[in-house]
Amino acid sequence: MPAAYPGSYYAASANPAPARPPLRGRVEADVCVVGAGYTGLSCALELAEKGHKVTLVEAAKVGWGASGRNGGQLVNGLNASLEKIGALYGREVQAFVGGLVTEGGDIIRDRVKRYDIACDLKPGNLFAAFTDKQMAELEAKRTLWSSFGMDSHEMLDRDAIRAHVGTDAYVGGMIDHSGGHLHPLNLCLGEAAAFESLGGVIHEDSPVISVDTSAARPLIRTDAGEVSARVLVLCGNAYLGKTVPALATRVLAASTQMVATEPLGARAAEILPSDLCVEDLRYILDYYRLSADGRLLFGGGTVYGGSTPSDIESKLRPNLEKLFPALRGVRLTHAWSGNFALTFSRVPQLGRLGPATYFAHGYSGHGVTGSHLFGRIVAEAINGDLSRFDTFAKLPWTPFPGGQTFRVPYSIAGSWWYGLRDRLGL
Repeated sequence: MPAAYPGSYYAASANPAPARPPLRGRVEADVCVVGAGYTGLSCALELAEKGHKVTLVEAAKVGWGASGRNGGQLVNGLNASLEKIGALYGREVQAFVGGLVTEGGDIIRDRVKRYDIACDLKPGNLFAAFTDKQMAELEAKRTLWSSFGMDSHEMLDRDAIRAHVGTDAYVGGMIDHSGGHLHPLNLCLGEAAAFESLGGVIHEDSPVISVDTSAARPLIRTDAGEVSARVLVLCGNAYLGKTVPALATRVLAASTQMVATEPLGARAAEILPSDLCVEDLRYILDYYRLSADGRLLFGGGTVYGGSTPSDIESKLRPNLEKLFPALRGVRLTHAWSGNFALTFSRVPQLGRLGPATYFAHGYSGHGVTGSHLFGRIVAEAINGDLSRFDTFAKLPWTPFPGGQTFRVPYSIAGSWWYGLRDRLGL
């Protein structure tokens, strides 16, 4: 049975898209990409622009996974801070990452303009601080990022942030004027259409059941077909599951939840007067923004292992109403959940399996911009420029403590500890 999009606000407001047939029989391709989320679409579109014959195989629908369900926020940087990257890998790698962390957003803006993608793209994101300690962290971040040429940040004190967010909860914050927000599913659908306009082929409703990466021409199989390709790219991220055992232990699926309010009318301008997207600095953070039709899209929470809470509304409503008491009792029209892939270091991973199979995954909750960047870097490698790919591929990765059996309980315990520190203001 064909897959259906989850009951999200994004699915309900998606742009029209054609039905794409499942994979049938045997296909010979120059490049086969598995996964029609941001990473797969970014890589496939880059390759199609260079004249490659690319077949994209998707288990469900274009943007069905995290790429079509997320907060829609263009947040520059990786989940792991530049400070952490410097501590883990040294100054040279830190400088390398510092030189490219805004590129993902640039790719998105260029694609939206070049292919006329209707996805409600708007500028600016805001990091909100609850404590003076968090404000000091933002000051340190601005100083470090400025050392790598990023000067798009504006610090806000308590009075200044009140002009952007209609709550008294924050002591201050920082705007990144080079960030932004958009309708994530419509971005996916627009990129898919752009890829197809260049001759790319997408097969939906085609879950991959086996992958052979050892042959000179890697092979993927579904229930009804197979693709043999010169090059294979695996972009399933949290939804690849155990299909490729060598990748399953590298990441941990985690879910986050979102709700959409009814259209707020005049109240929307009271909640977010400058129409920025917002995320706070807690370990388990809240993130929110306005939709094009004036709804508050509010997300938060993390469930390790990737399960969906039984009552998303009751999980998120208390934080929403604590921040915005004027919205107490507001009607919520949509509630949904989606999985993202965590790495232990919170640094995304690039690599190769066998002689001609590439993978990219593990954006750890910062995937909108990161996936576009890493999709491009994989495409560069396939086109013969391995410089940026090799820098990331050589970084050591650490498995989650506890192995397959105990990594979820371990992560839950860590989350509880950091959540306690957030509540205590430490």
